[in-house]
Amino acid sequence: MNTQVTLAGVKLKNPVMTASGTFGSGMEYSEFVDLNRLGAVVTKGVSNVPWPGNPTPRVAEVYGGMLNAIGLQNPGIDVFMERDIPFLKQYDSKIIVNICGKTVEDYVEVVERLGEEPAVSMLEINVSCPNVKEGAIAFGQNAEALYGITSEVKKHAKQPVMMKLSPNVTDIGEMARAAEAAGCDAISLMNTITGMKIDIHKRRFVLANKTGGMSGPAIKPIAVRMVYQAARAVKIPIVGMGGIATGEDAIEFLLAGAAAVSIGAMNFVNPYTTIEVIEGIEDYMRKYHVENVTDLIGAVE
Repeated sequence: MNTQVTLAGVKLKNPVMTASGTFGSGMEYSEFVDLNRLGAVVTKGVSNVPWPGNPTPRVAEVYGGMLNAIGLQNPGIDVFMERDIPFLKQYDSKIIVNICGKTVEDYVEVVERLGEEPAVSMLEINVSCPNVKEGAIAFGQNAEALYGITSEVKKHAKQPVMMKLSPNVTDIGEMARAAEAAGCDAISLMNTITGMKIDIHKRRFVLANKTGGMSGPAIKPIAVRMVYQAARAVKIPIVGMGGIATGEDAIEFLLAGAAAVSIGAMNFVNPYTTIEVIEGIEDYMRKYHVENVTDLIGAVE
């Protein structure tokens, strides 16, 4: 039984990785999860300078999942290079670094710094951040802006580039094609869906930011649909995510066309979710006599 997959030239021992922002940089979960068993650890978003994030409260539980408006709080690339990379190097799993920024120059600065670190296998570019220079239009919600930032990042990147797409668009296929045309090596989707919660007794927004990103099991059917549509639109590999809680959930994404999957919100509910998903995929392969997990990719009829 072979669970190995190759993602833009990067070999993973299995198709299970962590979703950015839900697993820190691995250190926080290493007491619960043997990081050596993961296909890859995808880090929390890293910016060129420290970001304080949004005011609190910035997390709310909702039916079927959660809302978050953390605002990509992180200590910046200097601390990340000094503290997190050396920690992750201790483990036999691939390192994928998520990058966030407010301008193209912000992203490029981090991409160039990470080009100096051979232990980093891939870059995941979070294009759901506001583009300050373009009047706060998110890169990921405009095909032309997405093409521009993707092509610029590719000029400076030493590692394969994976663009993390926003679901808050009319046509995910159009966005996937724009990223592919600009030269990216893979795409990941989907990021959170914009949501809101109101306290009816106080008649106030629950989140200080008013809106937040919805994640968790409730969004899984939307995510599976978007992965299927994107897989039919492009030839580059796709990492699927959105509400995955079990091995069966992961298999659904693989059948829809994902080459690998990321576990996000469920890490907060059950810190062992990643391992349980890996074991669930193996159980499925045994049950249905699947020799290579790659045989499942896009195999829905």
